[in-house]
Amino acid sequence: MNTDKFVPAGKFLFDQYRTNSEMRALPEQLSPASIEEAYLIQIEYLNMLSQQYGSPAGHKLAYTTQTMQERAGLTEPCAGQILQDTIYKSPAVLHSADYVKLGIECEIAVILGSDISPNSIPHTIKSISDSIECIMPAFEIVDFRTPDLQGIQRALTAISTNISNAGIVLGEATYQWHDIDLRTVRGEMFINGESVGYGKGSDIMGHPFEPLVWLANKFSAEELTIPTGSIIITGSIVTPKYLLEGDNATITITDLGEAHLSVD
Repeated sequence: MNTDKFVPAGKFLFDQYRTNSEMRALPEQLSPASIEEAYLIQIEYLNMLSQQYGSPAGHKLAYTTQTMQERAGLTEPCAGQILQDTIYKSPAVLHSADYVKLGIECEIAVILGSDISPNSIPHTIKSISDSIECIMPAFEIVDFRTPDLQGIQRALTAISTNISNAGIVLGEATYQWHDIDLRTVRGEMFINGESVGYGKGSDIMGHPFEPLVWLANKFSAEELTIPTGSIIITGSIVTPKYLLEGDNATITITDLGEAHLSVD
C-alpha cells in the first residue's frame, strides 16, 4: 500500500471540487488500488472539505442493492460521511449555483440515541435497533461531479469522493417506530407534482436497517464506535433523479411522512 499518495490524492480531489466543475479522474499514481486505499483517500478529502462544511455528523450508505454492487464490481455496500453544515430541515431551499449536477434520492434516516460500540459477536438488526432513537424520511442531496468510469474504478472513485454526498434534508422524526414494518413501507418521489419513482423498504438489502448493520460490523472490526447523535441515511428507495433551477420535490414514506425541497 502506497501511503504517500493519500494526502496528495485527497488534495487533488479537493482542488477539483473547489473549481465547482466536473472532476477529472485521479492520475494513475494517485489512484486507489483497493477499497481500503479509497477509504483512506476519502478521509483526506473530507479533512479538507470539512473546513468548509463542518465536522462529520453521520454516515451515508450506498450500493445497497445487489444490482448496484454487481455493476460496480463490489460485494458489499460502501459508506461516506455527512458533514454538519450540509444537514437541512424540510422544507429546504437549495441553490443551483452550489452544485454541478444536482440529484436527490429518497431514503430513511436514523438518529442514534446511544452509541453502537464494537461487539465481539456480529451486530444484528435487533442489536442496532436498541441504539436508534428516531427515524424519518430524508432526501440525500448528491452532486455528480466525478468522471463516468466503469467497473471497480467507478466504485473506488465514488468512495474516494465521499460517494457524491452533498448533504441531506430531514423530514419530521418518528420516535414510535418499533411497530412499523419497514420492509413494506412505500417510498415515492415527486418532482413538480409528478411521480418519478417509487420502491419499498425491502429493496434496501431486504430491510432498511441492514446497511446500518453492515456499517456497525465494519466499525466493530476496526474497534470503532458509531457515536450517539449520529445521523445515518440507509440507502435509496428510489433511484437518483436530477433537479434544475425552479424545480421542487417531495418524498413520501408510508407511516413516516414527507420531506420537501425546492431549487432556486
